[in-house]
Amino acid sequence: MSYISVIGAGSWGTTLACLLADKGYDTSLWVFEKELSEEMQAARTNRTYLPGVVIPDHVVITNDIEKAVTKSRYVLNVIPTQHTREIIKAALPYLSPDAVFINAAKGIERKTLLTVSSIISEVTHHLVAVLSGPSFAIEVARRLPTAVTLACRDIQVSLLLQEIFNTAHFRVYTHTDFLGAELGGALKNVIAIAAGVCSGLGLGHNSVAALITRGLAEITRLAVACGAKPQTMFGLSGMGDLVLTCTGGLSRNRSVGEALGQGQPLQQIIAGMHGMVAEGVLTTNAALGLAKRYHVEMPITEQMYAILHDGKSPHDAIRELMTRPGKVEDKF
Repeated sequence: MSYISVIGAGSWGTTLACLLADKGYDTSLWVFEKELSEEMQAARTNRTYLPGVVIPDHVVITNDIEKAVTKSRYVLNVIPTQHTREIIKAALPYLSPDAVFINAAKGIERKTLLTVSSIISEVTHHLVAVLSGPSFAIEVARRLPTAVTLACRDIQVSLLLQEIFNTAHFRVYTHTDFLGAELGGALKNVIAIAAGVCSGLGLGHNSVAALITRGLAEITRLAVACGAKPQTMFGLSGMGDLVLTCTGGLSRNRSVGEALGQGQPLQQIIAGMHGMVAEGVLTTNAALGLAKRYHVEMPITEQMYAILHDGKSPHDAIRELMTRPGKVEDKF
């Protein structure tokens, strides 16, 4: 069987390592924190990020990046976006020349406005595929039915990876628009924060439904301006992921927005997450940067930025969205 490395041992990385190992693949799981790595080796569970899920004995858990990637034919990146570049650079000397990356992280690099697959391509020049879609880690770990998108420029590689990841409970659809798949997964986090704000303010279900719909229009405008196909945004990695993250109680980004709507300060909210990452907080900055670059109007994202980084009142932000000049709906 192929040797697969999973870089990043948060809830999603741990879940994917378990899924691949259960299929019989030789799998390693690289853990950033040395103490957590040692704890996971001893307990065979990730009490910090995925409590209650047993990690198969044949998953090699390590804090040594060389050991993690040296034999790998496939390298699955699940590092938080803003740390991806430095970790991939550290792994680069030990990578096989024909290794294929699969990016499962969802975000946009703040300084460069690059998607994660673009960061990996820039650092390594290896082929990169994208795994994205509506997928709470704990539900996948519990083998609840899930469907995701796997996008890659190389169709043959897509089909191979589809076979590697497919299980009776984890269904993988192939796609050629890797940029659209990745942008959908990143940008929906911003809209999810806004959905959480509506919930925190007690604005009812109507407001959230409207926000999801207009949020989809907003992220589609930007994705298309960046070169993605519009229809991608209506698939699993676009609308599917958006609906889940805006409505699901397990969504970290929605939870951040809900707490903001209830009046909690951002720093207090982040401190209470105990190391877990809500990518939408920094993606908001990057999304606005891309919007300015491509001259795309993103009113929801602008208001979320104002709440997150300028201290704007959530009440005022929602009021401004509701009192914008009238628009024609059939024009994105």
